Amino acid sequence: MRVGVHINRFNHAGGASALGAELAAAGQAAEAAGVSWLSVMDHYFQMEFNGGAEDPMLEAYTTLGFLAGHTSTVQLGALVTGVTYRHPGLLAKIATTLDVLSGGRATLGIGAAWYEREHHGLGVPFPPLAERFERLEEALRICLQMWDPDANGPFEGRHYRLAETLCVPPPVSSPHPEIMVGGSGEKKTLRLVAQYADACNLFATSREEVAHKLDVLRGHCDTVGRDYDAIRKTIVYTDEAATDEDLDAFLRDIDGYTKLGIDTVILGPRVGEPAGWIERFASRAVRRLAELD
Repeated sequence: MRVGVHINRFNHAGGASALGAELAAAGQAAEAAGVSWLSVMDHYFQMEFNGGAEDPMLEAYTTLGFLAGHTSTVQLGALVTGVTYRHPGLLAKIATTLDVLSGGRATLGIGAAWYEREHHGLGVPFPPLAERFERLEEALRICLQMWDPDANGPFEGRHYRLAETLCVPPPVSSPHPEIMVGGSGEKKTLRLVAQYADACNLFATSREEVAHKLDVLRGHCDTVGRDYDAIRKTIVYTDEAATDEDLDAFLRDIDGYTKLGIDTVILGPRVGEPAGWIERFASRAVRRLAELD
């Protein structure tokens, strides 16, 4: 099992002026530790459980572009972009730019969006859940069409209409940047994973719950004729063992997920200075999980 790191706090003790150096150091520490994935939140406001809207939050893709310039091997992505945050054509162009400038290391993480306060706060429309899922499916189709060099014509959907789906330069990744759909909804989200995505992302709630969600995903794959094994399975681990740097507790919690086919466990510690945490904890987690494999 591989290890990823999800940077979700930007409350550095040194304030805003210290964030650039801290993130650069985090990227370098991640690669030195053998971390395979580095992601950031994509939100306008910080989460309530993470300090609240008055706590610092950086724009995700600007941050990922910065991290791309300070890394060379780690995969980069947002975990995950709400479909309401950016027009899908622009989102495809943004993800492509990250892929090009990082040398093919971009993942497009995307979901249906849920944080109503930030939408109202910045004046961004927040449609009902059913419509957000309709928009999510159209966004996935738009991205795939924009990444198809033979499909530069129009896109006509219920919510989005594009006269030209041009995307030049094209992605460096072949055939396109990895698409990761985040969420565990059994009727819609996991169906979209089966139909459109290259990877899924679930919360590490319990082995039994994750096993059930993967069984549901397998059923959707059978329905749409998709190879279940071709989808990369990832989980996010946010329990206190990671923040508290309790490696033994983390290993106990994570035991058994590999047998379910989980490829990557993404650690999401609630710390504002991730570079030191990566050196102290994530590096040891990488080594111990490699030994267990």
